[in-house]
Amino acid sequence: MDNFFHFMITDAQTNKLYLADTLPAKYPTFYAAFENVLNRCNIPIELLPYTKDVWAVDYMPIQIDLKHFVRFTYSPQYLQSAKYRKTISDVGLICDTIGINTTKSSIILDGGNVTRASDRVIMTDRIFSDNSTTYQPKQLIKELKELFQISKLYLVPEQPNDFTGHSDGMIRFINSDTILINDYSKEKKEFQRAFQIAIHNMGLNYVELPYNPYQNLNYNQANGDYINYLQMEQAIIVPIFGIKEDEQAVRIFEQVFAGQTIATVESNEIANDGGILNCVTWNIQS
Repeated sequence: MDNFFHFMITDAQTNKLYLADTLPAKYPTFYAAFENVLNRCNIPIELLPYTKDVWAVDYMPIQIDLKHFVRFTYSPQYLQSAKYRKTISDVGLICDTIGINTTKSSIILDGGNVTRASDRVIMTDRIFSDNSTTYQPKQLIKELKELFQISKLYLVPEQPNDFTGHSDGMIRFINSDTILINDYSKEKKEFQRAFQIAIHNMGLNYVELPYNPYQNLNYNQANGDYINYLQMEQAIIVPIFGIKEDEQAVRIFEQVFAGQTIATVESNEIANDGGILNCVTWNIQS
């Protein structure tokens, strides 16, 4: 095993929550409901200053251990048009203001594409196309494993029509040996097969969550995707949408995270714009 390997901080170990200071103004209805749930779960909120977009997990650094944060380059393909470039926050300024020191990497990577356990990470193959001009695939994987200080990096195919190419709407860890995945039985057969092969090759156990974005008006909406939940030491907060799958999804969370506080928050307002709870949060261990 590589000598850099140690245990990375997982979502379940985090106890401090930041939200973008743009969130309360942009999504007031959701923010009020979310703040209420967080208060009930004894999760205090701090707001990230100077943000230009609400999706905090994507641009903020990845916490490796208590004092070690890796800041990747936030410049994904999907933000390159003039319309979206102005939504790219100055992450250096945000981190300096809240007193977070970071190790900077030239690798282009969003936090929403980093699904982690203590010793392993899952991301989609979008990582290759975002870095195709600067990194060969093998070199990229090696550098990522060193930066994360992990022994295993798994890849899954990005979901068709997901413009972000993130893994956090597809798959999450219950523990190092078991993952939650979406029930993709209604997706195109080609993607289903590729995803199943990737899961099989990981050699991990899995539990399927209901998945029903099929009532949405377009592919950019995330309503019906329960896997984009917030997990912290204090509680797991599950998005709900007022659809029949809500009850089944919550029941599965109560089973797989038995003994932990499970709360829900109605999340249609943010899901309409393509993100849910993991997207709008940056949770760390302090």
